[in-house]
Amino acid sequence: MKVIIILSFLVISLFSQDLKVKITKQISQIPVKHLGQTVDIKRIQDPYHVLSDDYTKTSRACPPFCVHPMKVADGVKTIAEVELVNYIKNYVNKGKGLIVDARLPSWYNVETIPSAINIPYNLVTESDKATVESILELLGAKKTNSGLDFSNVKELIVFCNGLWDDQSSRLIKGLLKNGYPADKIVWYRDGFQGWKLLGLTTVIMDVKEVK
Repeated sequence: MKVIIILSFLVISLFSQDLKVKITKQISQIPVKHLGQTVDIKRIQDPYHVLSDDYTKTSRACPPFCVHPMKVADGVKTIAEVELVNYIKNYVNKGKGLIVDARLPSWYNVETIPSAINIPYNLVTESDKATVESILELLGAKKTNSGLDFSNVKELIVFCNGLWDDQSSRLIKGLLKNGYPADKIVWYRDGFQGWKLLGLTTVIMDVKEVK
């Protein structure tokens, strides 16, 4: 699947460079694997860049697109962008955790955060028990005679479109309902809109899948 890096006004260099628009004072960029290719997560370097797609919208009909509170569920931590970037560096790049895009494939296949895998919320909330168990096993749960053992499951950071979208909260609640430990789930509440607002790198999957 073709991956296109979205980086407006990027000056390409053969050597590592200290970017003017950093993520934090200490972090200029973070490399990560996405579908087998290395992607450098950084911010758009053009200080005059503005969003021009659907994520510029400030208002959507509520319901269904209502603003969500800071806490999604008991025991589930909420984070923002710096924590997510550090998570990519310290967990995803070391194979200890996953970033999960909870949106339907029609969203994920357009554009997502580098390294994110797609687990559409409805696969957990609307599927039969066997399908849900197979997903949980892929995340590290082990089938035993007394049920699933979650002691070695992956830590997950779950996101969707943003503050006005409930796809990530639905997935999180579905995972919890099926036994996934709350302390192994982290919620990136700002979601894709928050990520894009800061000019952070995104990947386009396959434009032919846009619906």
